Amino acid sequence: MQHRIVVLGAGYTGAVAAGRLAKRLHRGDVTITLVNPEPDFVERVRLHQLATGQDLRPRPFSEMFAGTGVELKLARVTAVDVERKTVAITATDGPEREVVGYDTLVYALGSGWDDGGVPGAAEHAHDVSSRPGALRLRDRLAALGAGRPVVVVGGGLTGLEAATEIAEARPDLSVTLAVRGTLGDWLSHKGRAHLRKVVDRLGITVHEHTAVTRVTADAVTTADGRTIPAEVTLWTTGFAVHPIAGATTLEVTDRGRIVVDATMRSASHEDVYAVGDAAMAIGPGGKPLRMSCASGVPMAWQAADAIAARLAGVETPRVSIRYFQQCVSLGREDGLIQFVTADDRAVERALTGRWAAFYKELICKGAAWGVTHPTAGMPSRRRRVGHPRTPIDASTRAAA
Repeated sequence: MQHRIVVLGAGYTGAVAAGRLAKRLHRGDVTITLVNPEPDFVERVRLHQLATGQDLRPRPFSEMFAGTGVELKLARVTAVDVERKTVAITATDGPEREVVGYDTLVYALGSGWDDGGVPGAAEHAHDVSSRPGALRLRDRLAALGAGRPVVVVGGGLTGLEAATEIAEARPDLSVTLAVRGTLGDWLSHKGRAHLRKVVDRLGITVHEHTAVTRVTADAVTTADGRTIPAEVTLWTTGFAVHPIAGATTLEVTDRGRIVVDATMRSASHEDVYAVGDAAMAIGPGGKPLRMSCASGVPMAWQAADAIAARLAGVETPRVSIRYFQQCVSLGREDGLIQFVTADDRAVERALTGRWAAFYKELICKGAAWGVTHPTAGMPSRRRRVGHPRTPIDASTRAAA
């Protein structure tokens, strides 16, 4: 009897998990199905580049997973029933609906933009959390004439990268950045100083200690009653997870993230694993891992290794998940690499300028290469989890 593994979502974490499972479990009694609405991998960390007119390299899943045994279903997930162990999906290119059964589920549906309930944000603001959102922003920016105002709301990594990318690509626009605290307040002194120098060089107006409370078609309103003109508003204040998990009986946080243990296994359902933004996992110092590629990829490694080990009835390995740096592109020719402690607190050491931009580019290319070469460079399953023809018997299923 075959053991059915279903992976939901093929962003960084879902694609990595599916590929690593394919390498670990290349055997006839295991099937791996990957469900994703789009046919190619989207480099989410580059969507601010797409929004400013740059083209991203196509990376079709049909090529990525050719010969791996991973079955790709181009479909949207509409429901998960963790009691019946089924997933309801609808084909991307038609009305066809299907119910897919699983023995082990890897939930990697990720996150999308979060308007925070601010009036007018959903109707009038843009986002770069998805390819469709980035393309809509791209079209809108292309239609703007010289001198027109663009406001980026949010001073985190996404907001900084988007504001500097837009200002560099379109120096004829008037770009404003609205941040709740101080610009780069989580950075070291060196990091903050460099960030300030870059935004000044690019002509970006920064409004610090500014909360946006309303968005209209041509302006944003702040908590202190000011109105900032904005023909385009880009909203980058945070991300919200897909709501499907919250509609199940899985144990989730108040924000809908699936609570998992150190192996990324659901705290409430032992046949469900969650990785990436969808999961609430604890990292170094007892702090939750932040929503990021830096967290998500090691989480995917851990989940895949744990699943493979449990199916083989061997000891479950542990992947060390810690932070080393935060990488920020500040346009194409500048950047900031803020080195951090294991639990993600800034230290004074930072790399800035062109070398930082080069470093960030290497990180992005390395992450994409790892996703698009899912079974390259990994030890064979024969060495790691036993003989590939060992059947999955009832005791192994119980261990899984």
